[in-house]
Amino acid sequence: MLVDSHCHLDFPDLVVNLPQILQQMHDNDVGCAVCIGVNLEKLPGILILADTYPHIFASVGVHPESTDVREPNVDELVQLASHPKVIAIGETGLDYYWHKDAPEWQRERFRTHIRAARLSIKPLVIHTRDAAADTLQVMKEEGAGEVGGIMHCFTESWDVAKAALDQGFYISFSGIVTFKNALAIKEVARNVPLDRLLVETDSPYLAPVPYRGRQNQPGYVKHVAEEIARLRGLEFEEVVAATTENFFRLFPEVHSRISQ
Repeated sequence: MLVDSHCHLDFPDLVVNLPQILQQMHDNDVGCAVCIGVNLEKLPGILILADTYPHIFASVGVHPESTDVREPNVDELVQLASHPKVIAIGETGLDYYWHKDAPEWQRERFRTHIRAARLSIKPLVIHTRDAAADTLQVMKEEGAGEVGGIMHCFTESWDVAKAALDQGFYISFSGIVTFKNALAIKEVARNVPLDRLLVETDSPYLAPVPYRGRQNQPGYVKHVAEEIARLRGLEFEEVVAATTENFFRLFPEVHSRISQ
């Protein structure tokens, strides 16, 4: 069984075709997916999906790009994270691609999420873009390693990956790793310890080859795992087993629920 550790099933382009998407997950042996929160306004829709489908789980957070949304505080995030299907805090982190002045409000929001994760004892889902040094620094200052989590859709260097691994985080690869010109990311995928590696789609974005340029969906995480197996000279089944075991190690409550 495969796990899509990061997707956005609640986004309009996916939810409108949900029966077909769930069937594609089944056909490709994707037995679990995490629907990631990007703001508090949309969280109720995510929780409806998670409550409806036993194999869909949720996270709660406000994406670092988001500006015209309700700002979270620690107590609110902790309370929302108490929902039985919420397994992580995030998507959080820093994104200086869209906010090139590296605004302090982004860093403070990130700190809020880390503090909430520590209080709720739930892992973090971290996004970083053009902000690796500050992301790692805030993680270290706020003790993110106490709860660990996922460096999602990883596109940074091996040095950044190693620094995140040293703080106890897992490295998750999306469909980008299948792109022909993603040579640096492919090299990181070869080097991340097998017991710290995860796969995701970030759907509806970043569809892997052979679907590049089209709408992505959780069932396509199979192609991410296939590419990682090719890069590492492993059997596909070895990558499936390792990434799923890694996910269950990070989120043991998911394993117990799915095994029931």
